[in-house]
Amino acid sequence: MEQQNEFGHIEKIVYLNRVAKVVKGGRRFSFSALVVVGDGKGQVGYGLGKANEVPEAIRKATERARRSMVTIPILDGTLPYAVVGAFGAGRVMLRPASKGTGIIAGGAVRAVMEAAGVHDILTKALGTTNPHNVLKAAFHGLKSLRSAEEVSALRGMQLATPRK
Repeated sequence: MEQQNEFGHIEKIVYLNRVAKVVKGGRRFSFSALVVVGDGKGQVGYGLGKANEVPEAIRKATERARRSMVTIPILDGTLPYAVVGAFGAGRVMLRPASKGTGIIAGGAVRAVMEAAGVHDILTKALGTTNPHNVLKAAFHGLKSLRSAEEVSALRGMQLATPRK
Protein backbone atom coordinates (compact mmCIF):
# COMPACT_ATOMS: atom_id res chain seq x y z
CA MET A 1 0.00 0.00 0.00
CA GLU A 2 1.60 3.25 -1.20
CA GLN A 3 0.46 6.79 -0.64
CA GLN A 4 1.82 10.32 -0.66
CA ASN A 5 1.56 12.30 2.58
CA GLU A 6 1.28 16.07 3.09
CA PHE A 7 5.10 16.44 3.06
CA GLY A 8 5.38 14.81 -0.39
CA HIS A 9 6.90 11.66 1.09
CA ILE A 10 6.10 8.15 -0.12
CA GLU A 11 4.62 5.97 2.65
CA LYS A 12 4.59 2.19 2.38
CA ILE A 13 3.14 -0.25 4.88
CA VAL A 14 5.54 -3.19 5.03
CA TYR A 15 3.86 -5.34 7.69
CA LEU A 16 0.72 -5.24 9.81
CA ASN A 17 0.44 -7.61 12.75
CA ARG A 18 -2.46 -8.36 15.08
CA VAL A 19 -1.36 -9.48 18.53
CA ALA A 20 -3.67 -10.94 21.17
CA LYS A 21 -3.34 -10.70 24.94
CA VAL A 22 -5.47 -13.19 26.85
CA VAL A 23 -7.19 -11.62 29.85
CA LYS A 24 -9.95 -12.73 32.22
CA GLY A 25 -12.78 -11.58 29.93
CA GLY A 26 -11.27 -13.04 26.72
CA ARG A 27 -8.75 -11.77 24.20
CA ARG A 28 -7.57 -8.17 23.87
CA PHE A 29 -6.31 -7.36 20.37
CA SER A 30 -3.77 -4.71 19.46
CA PHE A 31 -1.94 -3.97 16.23
CA SER A 32 1.62 -3.24 15.20
CA ALA A 33 2.55 -1.59 11.90
CA LEU A 34 5.93 -1.47 10.17
CA VAL A 35 6.10 1.51 7.79
CA VAL A 36 8.73 2.87 5.38
CA VAL A 37 8.78 6.56 4.41
CA GLY A 38 10.95 8.10 1.68
CA ASP A 39 11.16 11.17 -0.54
CA GLY A 40 12.10 9.27 -3.71
CA LYS A 41 15.40 11.19 -3.91
CA GLY A 42 17.68 9.22 -1.57
CA GLN A 43 16.11 9.87 1.83
CA VAL A 44 14.35 6.96 3.56
CA GLY A 45 13.37 5.90 7.08
CA TYR A 46 11.35 3.22 8.84
CA GLY A 47 9.20 3.10 11.94
CA LEU A 48 7.26 0.66 14.11
CA GLY A 49 3.98 1.76 15.67
CA LYS A 50 1.76 -0.11 18.14
CA ALA A 51 -1.81 0.76 19.09
CA ASN A 52 -5.27 -0.69 19.74
CA GLU A 53 -6.49 0.41 16.28
CA VAL A 54 -4.83 -0.05 12.88
CA PRO A 55 -4.95 3.63 11.74
CA GLU A 56 -3.37 4.80 15.01
CA ALA A 57 -0.59 2.18 14.70
CA ILE A 58 0.11 3.32 11.13
CA ARG A 59 0.16 6.99 12.17
CA LYS A 60 2.65 6.30 14.99
CA ALA A 61 4.86 4.21 12.68
CA THR A 62 4.83 6.94 10.01
CA GLU A 63 5.87 9.61 12.53
CA ARG A 64 8.76 7.46 13.76
CA ALA A 65 9.80 6.71 10.18
CA ARG A 66 9.90 10.42 9.30
CA ARG A 67 12.10 11.12 12.34
CA SER A 68 14.53 8.28 11.50
CA MET A 69 15.21 9.22 7.87
CA VAL A 70 18.73 8.71 6.52
CA THR A 71 20.30 9.82 3.23
CA ILE A 72 21.73 7.17 0.90
CA PRO A 73 23.95 7.78 -2.13
CA ILE A 74 22.23 6.97 -5.44
CA LEU A 75 24.25 6.85 -8.66
CA ASP A 76 22.26 6.78 -11.94
CA GLY A 77 19.19 5.25 -10.29
CA THR A 78 21.11 2.46 -8.52
CA LEU A 79 23.61 2.00 -5.69
CA PRO A 80 27.28 2.92 -6.15
CA TYR A 81 28.51 -0.59 -5.21
CA ALA A 82 27.39 -3.94 -3.78
CA VAL A 83 26.93 -4.30 -0.03
CA VAL A 84 25.58 -6.84 2.47
CA GLY A 85 23.60 -5.60 5.46
CA ALA A 86 22.96 -7.71 8.56
CA PHE A 87 20.69 -7.53 11.55
CA GLY A 88 20.05 -10.49 13.84
CA ALA A 89 19.57 -13.58 11.68
CA GLY A 90 18.63 -11.46 8.66
CA ARG A 91 21.16 -10.64 5.96
CA VAL A 92 20.35 -8.69 2.81
CA MET A 93 22.56 -8.54 -0.28
CA LEU A 94 22.17 -5.30 -2.27
CA ARG A 95 23.79 -5.14 -5.72
CA PRO A 96 23.70 -2.35 -8.29
CA ALA A 97 22.01 -3.20 -11.59
CA SER A 98 22.14 -1.80 -15.12
CA LYS A 99 19.50 0.62 -16.34
CA GLY A 100 16.16 -1.02 -17.14
CA THR A 101 16.57 -3.93 -14.71
CA GLY A 102 13.99 -2.65 -12.25
CA ILE A 103 13.74 -3.49 -8.56
CA ILE A 104 14.37 -7.20 -8.06
CA ALA A 105 13.53 -7.50 -4.36
CA GLY A 106 11.19 -9.11 -1.85
CA GLY A 107 8.48 -7.25 0.08
CA ALA A 108 10.35 -5.40 2.82
CA VAL A 109 13.42 -4.50 0.74
CA ARG A 110 11.26 -3.54 -2.27
CA ALA A 111 9.36 -1.01 -0.14
CA VAL A 112 12.64 0.56 1.05
CA MET A 113 14.07 0.82 -2.49
CA GLU A 114 10.88 2.30 -3.99
CA ALA A 115 10.58 4.86 -1.18
CA ALA A 116 14.28 5.79 -1.48
CA GLY A 117 14.05 6.36 -5.23
CA VAL A 118 16.28 3.47 -6.38
CA HIS A 119 15.06 2.26 -9.79
CA ASP A 120 17.47 -0.56 -10.69
CA ILE A 121 18.77 -3.01 -8.08
CA LEU A 122 19.27 -6.71 -7.42
CA THR A 123 18.65 -7.88 -3.85
CA LYS A 124 18.47 -11.17 -2.00
CA ALA A 125 17.32 -11.80 1.56
CA LEU A 126 19.63 -14.37 3.15
CA GLY A 127 18.82 -16.11 6.42
CA THR A 128 15.51 -15.10 7.96
CA THR A 129 12.59 -13.61 6.05
CA ASN A 130 11.13 -11.91 9.15
CA PRO A 131 10.12 -8.45 7.82
CA HIS A 132 11.47 -6.63 10.90
CA ASN A 133 14.96 -8.12 10.64
CA VAL A 134 15.10 -7.98 6.81
CA LEU A 135 14.13 -4.28 6.91
CA LYS A 136 16.75 -3.47 9.57
CA ALA A 137 19.38 -5.46 7.64
CA ALA A 138 18.58 -3.50 4.46
CA PHE A 139 18.97 -0.24 6.38
CA HIS A 140 22.27 -1.44 7.85
CA GLY A 141 23.56 -2.05 4.32
CA LEU A 142 22.28 1.29 3.02
CA LYS A 143 23.78 3.24 5.95
CA SER A 144 27.18 1.67 5.27
CA LEU A 145 27.22 3.03 1.68
CA ARG A 146 29.40 6.05 1.02
CA SER A 147 29.57 8.22 -2.07
CA ALA A 148 32.81 8.79 -3.98
CA GLU A 149 32.83 12.40 -2.74
CA GLU A 150 32.67 11.28 0.93
CA VAL A 151 35.51 8.78 0.48
CA SER A 152 37.72 11.27 -1.38
CA ALA A 153 37.14 13.88 1.34
CA LEU A 154 38.10 11.34 4.04
CA ARG A 155 41.27 10.41 2.17
CA GLY A 156 42.11 14.02 1.36
CA MET A 157 42.27 13.31 -2.37
CA GLN A 158 40.65 14.77 -5.47
CA LEU A 159 38.33 12.70 -7.69
CA ALA A 160 39.84 11.98 -11.10
CA THR A 161 36.54 12.78 -12.85
CA PRO A 162 33.52 14.36 -11.17
CA ARG A 163 30.59 11.94 -10.80
CA LYS A 164 26.90 12.65 -11.22
